Amino acid sequence: MTPPDEAVLEAPLAPSFDYTRSTGPVLGAFFTGLRDRRLVGVRDSRGAVHLPPVEFDPHTHEALTDFVEVGSGTGIDGVVVVWTWVPEPTGVNPLDSPFAWALVRFDGADTAILLPLAADGPEDVSSGMRVRLRWSAERTGTIHDIACVVPVDVAGGDDPGGTDQGDDDEVPQPSGDEPVTMVVTPIGLSVTHTAGPAESEFLRAIVQGRVLGRRRSNGPEVYVPPRDYCPSDGVAMGEYVEVSGVGTVTTFGIVNVPFAGQEITPPYVTAYILLDGSDVPIQHLVLGCEASEVRMGMRVRAVWTPEADRPASMKAITHFEPTGDPDADPDTYADHL
Repeated sequence: MTPPDEAVLEAPLAPSFDYTRSTGPVLGAFFTGLRDRRLVGVRDSRGAVHLPPVEFDPHTHEALTDFVEVGSGTGIDGVVVVWTWVPEPTGVNPLDSPFAWALVRFDGADTAILLPLAADGPEDVSSGMRVRLRWSAERTGTIHDIACVVPVDVAGGDDPGGTDQGDDDEVPQPSGDEPVTMVVTPIGLSVTHTAGPAESEFLRAIVQGRVLGRRRSNGPEVYVPPRDYCPSDGVAMGEYVEVSGVGTVTTFGIVNVPFAGQEITPPYVTAYILLDGSDVPIQHLVLGCEASEVRMGMRVRAVWTPEADRPASMKAITHFEPTGDPDADPDTYADHL
């Protein structure tokens, strides 16, 4: 089977997840302070004040507990240590207009913290310049509670860099809130994935309800999904082979724990399935029976998304379900575990 030459496929991909971590007592004090418009550092055994605070003494390696309030409210000033200009901000940057990333050492601290510096241009930024902190109007106990820093000489005047933060003297401070103990950081990536020729043929076939593999040039093995080059010897792969939508569960796991973005209520099974005619198992869901009933050797078949809604992805198969046939002989999949 030799598919016609067609352009490779491409599609945007935006994988993301919310990274959640407990803060511990030191970072918890720092983030709680930010929420309440306070800069909280910590003093080490030699008297140096670290901002942001560090959990352990850099000299004795003992846990640090001597918290120091470096500043609160408005009028928190510092000095730029080093900086770099960002002429073309992207969607992941904290400011929409060009700005500088700067290491700022605030008065009362001995270390610097990386923050966005709003200025009209790089000619307005220099090491040693005095800057003032601006708070975000809404604060939740994360580093984003600091909107930016601005040059002291314009802190009370025009809005440099178009930050439009204004003066937040009248923003009410939270009162009676619990200390910050958890921080959730969204992490994401936006890329354009370009499929190679073999992957493109696989995706075109799966939209049609067919599973396409490819045979090695130097052996009988069929790889699903198909590769352009053999991972065993680096030689270009041989002919395309259509394999069955029926296969055998080789190994599996039961998902019992709920997580963010989960589309299926636990417990459910994700399994490696060796399709008839293939030598490489694929991973997919096994539904249509109790999770406790899934076992090695179980015979299953693909359940396809309706043709009109079928995407060019593995979601073209919604899941696999038991066929009801007798289990496969272990010898038939022992070499594919």
